[in-house]
Amino acid sequence: MMARKPPDTPDSAPAKTARTKTNRTDGTARTDRAASDWTDPDCPVARTLDLVGDRWSLLVIRDAMDGAASFTDFQRRTGIARNILTDRLRKLLTHGLLVQRPAPSGRRQEYVLTDAGRDLFPVILTLRQWGERHAFALGESHSVLLDRHGTPVPDLTPVGADGADLNSDTTHVQRAA
Repeated sequence: MMARKPPDTPDSAPAKTARTKTNRTDGTARTDRAASDWTDPDCPVARTLDLVGDRWSLLVIRDAMDGAASFTDFQRRTGIARNILTDRLRKLLTHGLLVQRPAPSGRRQEYVLTDAGRDLFPVILTLRQWGERHAFALGESHSVLLDRHGTPVPDLTPVGADGADLNSDTTHVQRAA
């Protein structure tokens, strides 16, 4: 039986399938937590991508951080099709990144970031800064993120406990036991 291609993924994307593998600690077999997992279910990056790894989810989060609150706001800012936006908003609500509350007019609901949604700010900032460096030609104009004083936000650089800059050469992943 062929695995179905998930919606909104390119034809070249790997099919998502449940896998059985041997538990590293006691030798027993287990099935990964869900058929929707792309990779190792013990990996925080993989789990995060399962939640917000599609293009539209992060753009909705970005726009919510920039003040969008209504369905119309999100649709106008992103150009996303209504059915896809409905699906992404539902997914973000289900996973606790957004909540709905009555709009000030009382006629409709608005979408508001939760603490978990706001915690994605460094992710959005890092994606933005990567894009500024690598997705635009030298001198090509683009939007700029400013702090409350009107100054461009400086590059986000992770630092270790000793204050030294961190990068892929100075860190490693310790697998779950």
